[in-house]
Amino acid sequence: MESILAALQASSVETTFTIVDAIIDALASGILGLIISLTYIKTGKTSKNFARTLIILPILVCIVMLAVNGNFGTSLAVVGAFSLVRFRSLQGSSRDIGFIFFAMAIGIVCAIGELPLAALVTALVCAIHFGLFFTGYANHDGDEKDLRVTIPENLDYSDIFDDLFAKYTKTAKQVAVRTTNMGSMYEINYRIRLNDEKQEKNFLDEIRMRNGNLTVVCGRCDANEAEEL
Repeated sequence: MESILAALQASSVETTFTIVDAIIDALASGILGLIISLTYIKTGKTSKNFARTLIILPILVCIVMLAVNGNFGTSLAVVGAFSLVRFRSLQGSSRDIGFIFFAMAIGIVCAIGELPLAALVTALVCAIHFGLFFTGYANHDGDEKDLRVTIPENLDYSDIFDDLFAKYTKTAKQVAVRTTNMGSMYEINYRIRLNDEKQEKNFLDEIRMRNGNLTVVCGRCDANEAEEL
């Protein structure tokens, strides 16, 4: 009887200790998730919901890993479930995917109790993000713009604007062509970088003279939207 009571007491102490550890690990992962979220906000274009998710995600991963700790079969099932989850309903950029795995990794490291390592990795990776952001690493010279031009079907779109591109742009690339207005017109999509932003109006005016004053649209190109994953 005494041995049974001793076993129950030992089990109770172990359970209390495990719960306390789980709370500490979850709180730590949440704090580190907040740091990750702030880094995401400060180093590029942000989504409010995604920034909040980066705080919650490490906590959820940490709790799940703690719940399956020591159960190999369940651990494999959880890994399989994570591999099937679509973290975002919309297509995200590689930056978003990177932050998702960053947050998940921190949650896993917190779950195994390595809080100093989790803090060190968070600080290191966030410092790298800030360093790349402030140094402008991999930024292109000048802003890329999206140019959409409508022309009549009797014009050859393959080289009709080549001389204007040579005069006004650093780079110009044809991205797509489609027919509009029952096939009587073409809409051509280009990605361009202007030599001088102040010459944009003159550039568009010359295009309008060339395409018969049909629709011309020129605007900023979001690198994340143009990115293929």
